Amino acid sequence: MKSAASHMSKNDDKPGQGSENTRPEARLPKGLQDASAQEIRATEAMLATIKKVFELYGFEPLASPAIEYTDALGKFLPDEDRPNAGVFSFQDDDDQWLSLRYDLTAPLARYVAENYQTLPKPFRRYQTGPVWRNEKPGPGRFRQFMQFDADTVGAPSVAADAELCMLATDTMEALGVPRGDYVVKVNSRKILDGVLDSIGIEDGRRLTVLRAIDKFDRLGEEGVRLLLGEGRKDESGDFTKGAGLDAGDIDKVIASTSPLSGGNDAVLDQLVQLSDTEAGAEGIEELKTIASLVEAGGYADRIVIDPSIVRGLEYYTGPVFETELTPTIKDQRGQTIRLGSVMSGGRYDGLVARFTGERVPATGISVGVSRLLFGLQLLGKYKGDESKGPVVVLVFDKDRLGNYQRMVKTLRDAGIRAELYLGSSGMKAQMKYADKRGSPCVVIQGGDEKERGEVQIKDLVLGATLTKIEDREEYLKKQAEAQFAVPEADLVGGVSKVLDRYKA
Repeated sequence: MKSAASHMSKNDDKPGQGSENTRPEARLPKGLQDASAQEIRATEAMLATIKKVFELYGFEPLASPAIEYTDALGKFLPDEDRPNAGVFSFQDDDDQWLSLRYDLTAPLARYVAENYQTLPKPFRRYQTGPVWRNEKPGPGRFRQFMQFDADTVGAPSVAADAELCMLATDTMEALGVPRGDYVVKVNSRKILDGVLDSIGIEDGRRLTVLRAIDKFDRLGEEGVRLLLGEGRKDESGDFTKGAGLDAGDIDKVIASTSPLSGGNDAVLDQLVQLSDTEAGAEGIEELKTIASLVEAGGYADRIVIDPSIVRGLEYYTGPVFETELTPTIKDQRGQTIRLGSVMSGGRYDGLVARFTGERVPATGISVGVSRLLFGLQLLGKYKGDESKGPVVVLVFDKDRLGNYQRMVKTLRDAGIRAELYLGSSGMKAQMKYADKRGSPCVVIQGGDEKERGEVQIKDLVLGATLTKIEDREEYLKKQAEAQFAVPEADLVGGVSKVLDRYKA
């Protein structure tokens, strides 16, 4: 493959030289997205709510870097022969492989291993930040996305797993998702591990099996059977190589991971009949304990046992759980889409041991922030900051910039969002600018107003409605309210009068 430099002439790095053909195309890579001010505010509002719930449960914040050594992250995503598969990786000057983190859990294991002696046990932390997956994007599925994690390290009891399932339900309801519009599904990986042990599936193929089962609710039994066998071709024609199991082994895997009907007690009774391995028996006992705890906490209607939940990451060793939005969700084109899990996790007792050699019990849950926000917005929630933009002080006389700047400072000192128009356009274009900024009002002071010691305040929201008023008296009344003069000394009071009209 040629480098970018091979396509450039020796003069292309000089200003004003080089042909137009060497200009880069302004395009966004697939699976990535830009975020507008409204989206950022919506995300921040949602994160603030999540943080409040996580803090209520006693978790403390932690931050770790976006880049880790690849071997420290571990190759828990597909194709272990290539560090670049599933994750975005590169080599540094010392030829060491570095990777962008694909989740927040693997970096936590490295942090705990480095600081284990000084940490309180159990150690409870939450963290939010972007993660990266070198995977095929889809609806609500991006290559870069935010996660918000809570983890408990050093707690061997599955009571810690049950608590995280309860945390998921409380978080969803704090975000405005009512009961019945979400469900938390929980299973134990030990049940499937027992089946895979019994049919002799070695470690190299286990991840392929896990990722196949993880697609059960999206592809159905037929699609999963293909992925457990020779492979599957999707709608685009891309072929995914399967796990290579024979028909009998596929039947055993499907039987132990198919969704079951009934309440938690009924599902557990059916699992007892399906699982005849020692590991499976341990997993069922874990699920019985979790079911008992969520029943005692009053969560049994929202936290359900579902054997189809296995999670696609290889490091899980016990209970695993996923939170799904249950309403039918349609995109902007009216097409039904399925978001999948918006909050998930599980127990990973062996992850810290990769560094220390000693098994450290740990469990965690992760919010897929981008995907959850995407779903909530399609459900009519978290539209973003509905408040107006800043008040704009227009520039009528360019030789009086200092005077206009003092007005802006006066407004800011009063806690009012304000900006001075810094462009070079005339008044008409300045008004259009203020409209685009979503400004509630503008401040105008020409030479006549300056002589009288006044400023004009124009309410842009009210002004936009004047053309719809047919009654003349009503029109004149609203017109007087939409633009009025106040003494310059009462600038804050005049602007506040407009802002008060639109307070929630």
